[in-house]
Amino acid sequence: MLLVAAKTILAAVAIFFLTLGLTALIRPGGAKRFLLGFAKSALKHYAELATRVVVGGAMLVVAPHSAHPAALTAFGWLLIATTAVMALVPWRVHCRFAEASVPKALHFLPMIGISSVALGGLLLWSLFTAGAA
Repeated sequence: MLLVAAKTILAAVAIFFLTLGLTALIRPGGAKRFLLGFAKSALKHYAELATRVVVGGAMLVVAPHSAHPAALTAFGWLLIATTAVMALVPWRVHCRFAEASVPKALHFLPMIGISSVALGGLLLWSLFTAGAA
């Protein structure tokens, strides 16, 4: 039951990255608006932290059943560890950081799009090949 839930979460994350990547490549204005909306409120900050922990945990649950358990384990722990650090940072600091850094990162929106599509595709691939491991 837990494995099915974890795979479902990771499939949703993969679809999110595929959608974000395609949006960044096809409708960059929409992607810019979305990415500029992060950390604008305490609710969004804490929702992001909770989502990161859930996704990291899902990676740890799926990892032993995947074709590349070390990679999923490493990414899962990396996501959880960076989230723990972010949890120590007040959301207003996160907001200021996002306001300063996201506009600079948007100069690389095509690379973000390609990377997001690749990440989503690799994550889906890892889920569909998990049964073969």
